[in-house]
Amino acid sequence: MARAAPKAPRKGATVRLNRRQRLAWLRLIRSENVGPATFRALVNEFGGAEAAIDALPLLSRRGGRTHDIRLYREDEAEEELTAAEALGAQLVAIGEPGYPPALGEVDAPPPLLYVKGKLDLAAIPIVAIVGARNGSAVGQKFTRGLATDLGLEGFVVASGLARGIDTAAHLASLERGTIAVLAGGIDNVYPPENQDLQQAIGTKGLLISERAPGFSPRGKDFPRRNRLISGISLGVVVVEAAERSGSLITARFAGEQGREVFAVPGSPLDPRSAGTNNLLKQGAGLVTSASDIVEALAPILGRPPAPKTELASSDEHGAPRPLPDIGASERERVIGALGPSPVDIDELIRTTGLETRKVHIVLLELDLAGRLQRHGQQLVSLIES
Repeated sequence: MARAAPKAPRKGATVRLNRRQRLAWLRLIRSENVGPATFRALVNEFGGAEAAIDALPLLSRRGGRTHDIRLYREDEAEEELTAAEALGAQLVAIGEPGYPPALGEVDAPPPLLYVKGKLDLAAIPIVAIVGARNGSAVGQKFTRGLATDLGLEGFVVASGLARGIDTAAHLASLERGTIAVLAGGIDNVYPPENQDLQQAIGTKGLLISERAPGFSPRGKDFPRRNRLISGISLGVVVVEAAERSGSLITARFAGEQGREVFAVPGSPLDPRSAGTNNLLKQGAGLVTSASDIVEALAPILGRPPAPKTELASSDEHGAPRPLPDIGASERERVIGALGPSPVDIDELIRTTGLETRKVHIVLLELDLAGRLQRHGQQLVSLIES
């Protein structure tokens, strides 16, 4: 007999963007050298995306850039958003319905996501099931049973729509709730044989993508997708994985994000179990049934997530604060304190003795000039020219 559905994690303050603000957010995140962490820093510094966009050329020049930074034009953003709407997809901002609350709690969450399907699924506790593309018959059978039982327990099952284990997880959970996270645009079908499944999830489940419609994924885009899979979930279950499987990347992201990592034991004679057996040696939760997952996640569901700093969503606060005067010696002090090894921003502030805001502005300048790398957890390093 199915239990009552578990409660969703507590949501932060709800954001509601109007179309102008949505287009401005899209322009900012698509502009050159602007990633999620830089986006957050810019919007909170300037009070909104429009003011941040206006500041990009000056900041990038002050950071040492010698040619104009590429800004995403308003007509490009309008064309992208219109194309998504024609596909039945929506562009949702962090905090809006359809944006998974758990993802908003990770380090440097994407400010915008394209979603298509049942948006309410994003607010239900999610468990990811991932595994080998060449999953064994036994592994796929176990996956189907696990996904079915998790659905009966009130969880939504997420995966990456790949062949093998991912496909088995989606098919078994389609009727009760499944989320497919895509590496390409929301209209990009990969693998081709999952076209019907992707279409069904876009109607009965939920499709999620960071990318613009029409975007074809490259190899480097799949780890980025894996980070989203773990980020939207309370826990990640790896059913089968070879020693260098992409599923292990998802498990690593899950560990970094504070998610529960589970693994299904397998035969030591099967190379598809080498990765999962190693995860178990490293302390992953052993899974032989859905009850192992339900019991491990019960305390998490009863504990609200720590509050995060909200993004400034409005561009109607009036003129942003003027940029502080930063002398050449102050800028060189920050650059001199940086190096190829990651350093905590708070340590930079202590080392340089400069005002906090000045240090953050210099980091934004270097970032937009392509001279700074952000590693997450407030760690930054200088990119040597």
